[in-house]
Amino acid sequence: MRVHELAKELGVTSKELLDTLEQMGAAGKSASSSVPEDLVPRLRASGGRATAAAVTKPREVLEPPPQPRKKPAAKPVAAKKPAAEKKPVAAKAEQKTAAAVPAEPPPVAVAPAAPAAIAPTPAASASARKAEPARRPEPAKPTSPVLQVVHGATAQTVAEKTGKSPAEIVKTLFLAGEMATATTSLSDDAIELVADALGLVAEIVGLEDELKAEELLEEVDESKLVARPPVVTVMGHVDHGKTKLLDAIRSTDVVAGEFGGITQHIGAYQAHLGDREITFIDTPGHEAFTAMRARGASVTDIAVLVVAADDGVMPQTLEALDHAKAAGVPIIVAVNKVDKDEADPQRVRTQMVEHGVVPSEWGGDYEFVDVSAKAKTNLDTLLDTVLIVADLGELRADPTGRARGTVLEAHLDKGRGPVATVLVQKGTLSVGDALIAGTAYCRIRAMLDEHGRGVEHAGPSKPVQILGWSHVPAGGDDFREVADEREARHIADEREAKSRAAELVTTRRATLQDLIRQVERADIVDLNLIVKADVGGSLQALEDSLLKLPQDEVKVNIVRGAVGGITERDVTLAMASDAIVVGFNVRPDANARDLSEKEGVDIRLYRVIYDAIDDIKSALSGLMKPEEREKVLGEAEVRETFKVPKLGTIAGSYVRRGSIRRNALARLIRNGVVVYSGKVASLRRFKEDATEVRDGYECGIGLENYQDIKEGDLVETYEVEEIARSL
Repeated sequence: MRVHELAKELGVTSKELLDTLEQMGAAGKSASSSVPEDLVPRLRASGGRATAAAVTKPREVLEPPPQPRKKPAAKPVAAKKPAAEKKPVAAKAEQKTAAAVPAEPPPVAVAPAAPAAIAPTPAASASARKAEPARRPEPAKPTSPVLQVVHGATAQTVAEKTGKSPAEIVKTLFLAGEMATATTSLSDDAIELVADALGLVAEIVGLEDELKAEELLEEVDESKLVARPPVVTVMGHVDHGKTKLLDAIRSTDVVAGEFGGITQHIGAYQAHLGDREITFIDTPGHEAFTAMRARGASVTDIAVLVVAADDGVMPQTLEALDHAKAAGVPIIVAVNKVDKDEADPQRVRTQMVEHGVVPSEWGGDYEFVDVSAKAKTNLDTLLDTVLIVADLGELRADPTGRARGTVLEAHLDKGRGPVATVLVQKGTLSVGDALIAGTAYCRIRAMLDEHGRGVEHAGPSKPVQILGWSHVPAGGDDFREVADEREARHIADEREAKSRAAELVTTRRATLQDLIRQVERADIVDLNLIVKADVGGSLQALEDSLLKLPQDEVKVNIVRGAVGGITERDVTLAMASDAIVVGFNVRPDANARDLSEKEGVDIRLYRVIYDAIDDIKSALSGLMKPEEREKVLGEAEVRETFKVPKLGTIAGSYVRRGSIRRNALARLIRNGVVVYSGKVASLRRFKEDATEVRDGYECGIGLENYQDIKEGDLVETYEVEEIARSL
């Protein structure tokens, strides 16, 4: 309450009330000053006059202000009689103030009245204050509401999810030192900061996680579940016969179509055993295709680990084993090439036991089958084992409703456009359905099986190629069916916008430390590359392998990576960025070839991935600074010095080791310390100039721009060799 408001209520002037407050120890500056709340009842009781008790011992009255403030809330009846209410309060206040001055006993007399309960206040308030900190942590124990947003969300998005206005979110950021507008993409730290300010827990997710959360909420109708074919991923080290084994099972010849004899794509096929179907996924074994192997393991029901009986366990065998274990799927070990003379299946079993894979015949949990893809030995046993393991897993799926699944591989076909190989995991796909996968969408124009034959419908565990995508989807993306193409396009646009926003946040502005670091590393050479590949998986594998190369002295910058042939735009970009175009299983068109020849842009084409990696590694090695090594040529001891006009001090020396050459690099050593580094300016033997003086001979040595030569010094000559380095 203001001074002038209370003065008007009490019928006194503001000046008189200010004087009274000053006497009570609470001086105010002007009529608009606030009156302390604990003094208002006393002033009302005294009619605006100062009381001696307040001056003598003001703290006795100031101590219990919280309690009278709580009381009015519990007095709804007293509000009906305000005039009668004021008098008892005033009288009790006067009793308290009068009792506070003379002695301590009066609190006992006042204790029966409700307001007089203030007497035990010091202890009660102290205990209350002690109890308060103990109570405060308790509300924090319940879990706070979760704020789930995607990377790069704007303040407007956060406001919609929290029920606040965008202005409030921007204000919260501003108070925390973050300058942002309602449409600015926020960093993860900024989102967490806003969530903390609102008492929420921030959960920042990717584009696909929002849809996966929706899928988890969907109830599964057990009555609609039917048995489905098992999805079997074939994994193992490069050249251990994985594709050959599948060829033998399917009686085809896929490996002949793979350049270099190694698989460089994910292949998905279906094999038939009687009336049963088995879906096989073939993953590459080369070390560069780690992401592909992980993708194959993530969608599988059973992993078949192929190990060559003559080679044994190799690095990619162990990596494939780790992927299969991480996926939590049953593992069957197929020991291949048992028909070879040097084959040793027992050694393979022993090596696998060392890594925790114990054969069932040795009392373990893993099935081992000895097979030969070339001789087609025990293939039926392998398939029977796969079906037995599948039956134990009771694999079922709902073929009704909208389809969902995973994109295994995708590429850009010159005649058909973007083509994606997908594996249906739920529902049934039909021609004409609308799909969304990542930022790509499609209305299915056609579906093809592994033989290139058209299919109208694809149920669970069926791999098919789909035509009609807006652009090439990324391998590993989940796809789902939506109502129509319009909805698919809308979702794709939203995801594209969110993806762009996340990229803007990820691209940090250069800080001062970054600039300093760039200056310190100004001698680092950049190798700019434009990478084009036939499918997304190969592109990803090639980019990952190139970026894993040592970056200390030569840095690899991938300016652009895309699926499809090399176009004129790629060559133009290479000209602008001074880059090399790397094509994997693709060719440049006529315009791109003509422009590259005219402008001198280097286009490198490869069919086997390790050839590309080795070639780029060699190019990087050529860009590295050569290693400099010092080679000592000779050493001479200074035995006497001579002053020669126009030449200065000449060191009369004896060559003790090697040879001394004119114009060679030299250093002068005195008592083990180098006192001069330069080169030999003149070299004479007697009065004749010499080009070289070998050990065991005397000579006169003149050093370039140095005269302080003393007897006992050593002249050492050397040369610096440059040795090419490699990664």
